[in-house]
Amino acid sequence: MFKHILVPVDGSASSRQCIEKATALAQAFNSTVTVVNVIDLYAFAGMGLNAGYGQVEYLNVATQESNKVVATAKQLFAENGIEATASVVEGQAIYQNILDAAEVAHADLIVMGSHGRKGLEKLVLGSVAAQVLSHTTLPVLIVREPKDF
Repeated sequence: MFKHILVPVDGSASSRQCIEKATALAQAFNSTVTVVNVIDLYAFAGMGLNAGYGQVEYLNVATQESNKVVATAKQLFAENGIEATASVVEGQAIYQNILDAAEVAHADLIVMGSHGRKGLEKLVLGSVAAQVLSHTTLPVLIVREPKDF
């Protein structure tokens, strides 16, 4: 049913759950998997005159962390017999980078997490998952971040 699954990851608990769900789907349908992590290039937008220096520092650290995140995801898939391809991409609209990655990979399913933000935090930070849902015709499995009770 699903030949190629795209799994955007960010190292969060919901990402780990996405990997578990995508693993089960990939095993059931003998699917290939692509993992992607998007670095937000404009995290320092509006930070004033020193933003250029901070941007370079940020990108260095973000790239290192992103490489760790995708390496961990690939390892988790490999432990379950699934060889995943992975990439780290940079962009200003994270949802668009995810959609572009899905197109490049010829994905027919996106399995991604939602952090479950509410109120002002959701308004200010937005929801990448909601934007992906709004701008794609592909099926999307949204995995909610686990809540501590």
